[in-house]
Amino acid sequence: MASKYIALPNGVSEKIFDTAVKEFRGVLGEANVLVSAEQLAPYTKTMMPVSETNHTPSAAIMATTVEQIQKIVAICNKYKVPIWTISTGKNLGYGSAAPAERGQVVLDLHRMNRILEVDSDLCYALVEPGVTYRQLYDYFQEHQLPLWLSLPAPSAIAGPTGNTLDRGVGYTPYGEHFMNACGMEVVLANGEVLRTGMGSLPKSNTWQAFKWGYGPYLDGIFTQSNYGIVTKFGFWLQPAPPVYKPFMIQYQDEDDVVEIVEIMRPMRLNGVIPNSGVIAHALYEAGVKAKRSDYVSGPGSISDEAVRKLVRDHHMGIWNVTAALYGTQEQVDVNWKIVTEAFGKSGKATFITEQEAGDDPQFGYRAVLMRGGMDMREFNLYNWRGGGGSLWFAPVSQARGSETLKQMRLAKGILAKYGLDYTGEFIVGMRDMHHIIDMLYDRTDPAMTKAAYQCFDELISTFSAEGYGSYRTNTAFMDKVAHTYGPVQRHVHKMLKKALDPNGILAPGKSGIR
Repeated sequence: MASKYIALPNGVSEKIFDTAVKEFRGVLGEANVLVSAEQLAPYTKTMMPVSETNHTPSAAIMATTVEQIQKIVAICNKYKVPIWTISTGKNLGYGSAAPAERGQVVLDLHRMNRILEVDSDLCYALVEPGVTYRQLYDYFQEHQLPLWLSLPAPSAIAGPTGNTLDRGVGYTPYGEHFMNACGMEVVLANGEVLRTGMGSLPKSNTWQAFKWGYGPYLDGIFTQSNYGIVTKFGFWLQPAPPVYKPFMIQYQDEDDVVEIVEIMRPMRLNGVIPNSGVIAHALYEAGVKAKRSDYVSGPGSISDEAVRKLVRDHHMGIWNVTAALYGTQEQVDVNWKIVTEAFGKSGKATFITEQEAGDDPQFGYRAVLMRGGMDMREFNLYNWRGGGGSLWFAPVSQARGSETLKQMRLAKGILAKYGLDYTGEFIVGMRDMHHIIDMLYDRTDPAMTKAAYQCFDELISTFSAEGYGSYRTNTAFMDKVAHTYGPVQRHVHKMLKKALDPNGILAPGKSGIR
């Protein structure tokens, strides 16, 4: 007999799930418990090369208060119903809003969207998980606050809570987002409410001012994990600088990435370049200026000759370095002199400033992101090939030119083997590089979809064998990435899970943890 639900939680009968749904409705109201296929469509769609049935939820429920969440986890414990928590659900290319495993109930917190506090003197914010970057940006503008956000490429549609909990990064001096997190409120699986850091102290007024509190630092265990549900999140904001100078430096040979990194690393370490700049390959930037079909016909990856033609046609670099200077005019002038002298020595670099770039869209969207503005033009990536398929591969590299070149060549070769293009960038930390590759493929083509799955699997295996771990991945490959980090770490994760969530109700499978 067909079920009334499009999926059921693993090990939960339809009769028991009926009872759980009835109790969910008693807490949240009829309109906030969704079970029909039509209602669940936004929570089912993914961009991954696997069947959407693997990630079909049984229901989606929308809470608006901590008290409701406490009651929800009590129901889930009673009936062993697993829930998959999302904030804005815009984790595009990493799984979107769909749960890690079929039948999980999506706990959607996008309606918990209050900005609880913004302090313009100490430069911090405290928000609920549904707050978006757009909402915060508009709040700053409305109240004329001299504060800047750091945000990822999805900007307006994403939010600081979800992005930071997945350890996402941005492009300003505050671009390492978890490093600038300060204080969380967490509903645990048993319904208790934990405030981390200084937040557990009665009448504390330093919750968002001092990260550590007393005793073991706990905030980290609630990132990329399934140990609790974060309901309040504090983080630091950048004071608006008096002068902001974005710039781009273009190079015309793939091997030049070695020179770029060796020049850039000391300037990141000593603060001359204070932000998380980017070294982007031409194909990563191409979507704002061209379509793949203009340069490629037939199967296979794009040729180096076609890439060079694209670069010439659209005045790009093979590598496009974007970074910025911040501070007083005197500071910016001194640091700009250091930057131009260092990059100018070899004669390979072409410098482009905001005045020279004019309305160039490639420069424009980068300049907006590096000042914490709203700009989603990076998602023109999805128009490069078309077909709705996207997987982000995110290995970490040392900030050494030789390592960067090795990773680029390794990735490019594996992608070409499966007929896919190297669409990558390096986000420049001080000692590390986040190597971000968007594997773009046509999801309507079964053969290409199969190839994309095999390619991603090989990328993880090959890179981890070379000592390059992925710092983040999509829900279809969480188990595989978790295994690359070895049995001891997995065992510790499992012990923590058993202690904090003995019934396994919170997001089973998140980061490979059950």
